[in-house]
Amino acid sequence: MTALLEKEGHSVWPVTLTGMGERVHLAARDEGMETAIQDVLNIVKYNDLDDFVLVGHSFAGKVVAAVADRAHEKVERVIYVDAFRPEIVRTPQGAFDPTREFGPLPGDGRGIPLTEEIIDRIGKDVEGPNRKRMMSMATPWPIRLATDPITLSESYDEAKEAYVFCSLSGDPVDEIIAGKWGKLYGPYIVIETGHWPMITRPEELVKDLLTLAK
Repeated sequence: MTALLEKEGHSVWPVTLTGMGERVHLAARDEGMETAIQDVLNIVKYNDLDDFVLVGHSFAGKVVAAVADRAHEKVERVIYVDAFRPEIVRTPQGAFDPTREFGPLPGDGRGIPLTEEIIDRIGKDVEGPNRKRMMSMATPWPIRLATDPITLSESYDEAKEAYVFCSLSGDPVDEIIAGKWGKLYGPYIVIETGHWPMITRPEELVKDLLTLAK
C-alpha cells in the first residue's frame, strides 16, 4: 500500500502499534488503547504532520477516531476501512469482550492470535501465498485494544469522515448503508472483498482511498 500511494505522489506514514508486528517485543500487560493513540499522535508530532488523511482499519477505527479528536486541527479527513465507526456522543464507546466472539484466550490471556478460522470467517479471499505470509507474520492482537473504550469530545464533531466497506467480511453492508447500524457522516465506497483489502485488492483500495480523500 505504501509503495502504491507513494507512486501516486503521496507521502505515507504507516504506523505499527506498540506490541504488534515488528514491535511485538514491546507487548506489556499495561499496553492498551491509550498506548495505541499515543503511537499515532507521536508520528504526527515528531514528523510535523499537518492537513493529512488518517486511515484506520478494523479495530483501529477507535485509534484514528481518538487521534482525530485530539489533533482535530491537523486532520483533513478520517477514512474508516471495514472498521469501527464512532458515534457522535460524549460517553465511552467501542469496548467489547472478545471472548464472546473468539472464546477463551490462550496463554496469559493478553492477546488474541490470528487463526485460519478467523480468516475463513471474515477474509476467506486471502488465499495461497498471501495467506501463508499473513499467518507467518501475524502477531497476537492485544486484548485491551478491544476492551478499552474511547471517549470523544466536541472536537471530533467537525471531523470529515469517509468509509470503505468490504462486502465479503461478514458485516451487513446493505443495512449499514441504509443507516440501520448508525448514521454515516460522509461518502463511502464498497469493495467486493473480505476484511483485508490491502492484501486482496491493494490497487483498488488505493484508488478508492484517493477518491475519498478529496
